Amino acid sequence: MPVDARGVALGILATLALVFALQWAQNFAISLVLGIFVAYTLNPLVVWLERIKVPRVAGAAMVILAVLCGLGLATYSLRGQMQTIVDQLPEAARKLTAQIASLQIGQLIDLKKVRIAAHEIEKATGQAESVPSARQPATHVVVDQPGFKLGNLLWVGSMGALGFIGEGAMVAFLVFFLLLSGDTFKRKLVRLTGPSLSKKKITVKILDDINESIQRYMFMLFVTSLLLTLLTWIALRWIGLENAGAWAVAAGLLHVIPYFGPAVIAGATGLTAFLQFDSLWMALLVSGASVAIATVVGIFITTWMSGRIAKMNAAAVFIALLFWSWLWGVWGMLLGIPIIFIAKVISQHVEQLHPVAELLGE
Repeated sequence: MPVDARGVALGILATLALVFALQWAQNFAISLVLGIFVAYTLNPLVVWLERIKVPRVAGAAMVILAVLCGLGLATYSLRGQMQTIVDQLPEAARKLTAQIASLQIGQLIDLKKVRIAAHEIEKATGQAESVPSARQPATHVVVDQPGFKLGNLLWVGSMGALGFIGEGAMVAFLVFFLLLSGDTFKRKLVRLTGPSLSKKKITVKILDDINESIQRYMFMLFVTSLLLTLLTWIALRWIGLENAGAWAVAAGLLHVIPYFGPAVIAGATGLTAFLQFDSLWMALLVSGASVAIATVVGIFITTWMSGRIAKMNAAAVFIALLFWSWLWGVWGMLLGIPIIFIAKVISQHVEQLHPVAELLGE
């Protein structure tokens, strides 16, 4: 088969340049993509308000304010339980470390013997190397290492919090302006495709499919997170874990981050259970319950709904998640799946990208 070597080389270079640009400008790219997805999710509410004679400016402002007030109210109502959880985590970690140390005392004794032997070997080697030569006198270099300062840590933490608040505000403004614009960008993209009627129809079809896929995916996240929150609250309440409501809400929020979110909840709830019950088996029970619920919801509910939405190939989706998590970290795991949905929709309607659609499809 004839191969266009120049075209392949240019494609590889363009792909590498795109990946480098996305990683270099990840703060801007993450805020932009997140704002677009949130705007797609909230747009049906603004459209519904328009249908009942509410101006689009007022409707967009009402939706944004409702979302921000809801997040603020949820944070305010759970602040006491969250503060208790944060205060208990260091004590839980200390007790868990002591428990594991008591269970593995024999292994620790053997390890101590190995360390003593290694120290003696290092001491003998150091004595052999420290003998000064007749021509080269021994010199000692003292390196002044900066000490730990609590003020620097607090300053870095406060600047990180201010940066997070600033990025959140920018995303909120971006969502507001996107909701305010309505179908303006959609019409502009259709006009940019040229005078051909067939290209305009394909562009409109792509944009409609992207809109539908993102809205369905966001609805799936809402349903699965709500279901996981309810099941986690029932399980933790039945076991008797304190602050079960706060842990259930945290599990529902972190469930939107594949793999990483459930792992964090399992570890944190296990530490809290160990601190409350002073039993390693109860900690394993609570962590196991969290993992089991997340697995059931993720495998059966999320997989079924994702298949109904886009009919994606599970292996390709997982590989794409690995790529986006490497590129953008936790944000890449959060935004990777809807980006894959968009890539599949576009590749299905563009003839040159049909191999990509074949790889991503079932």
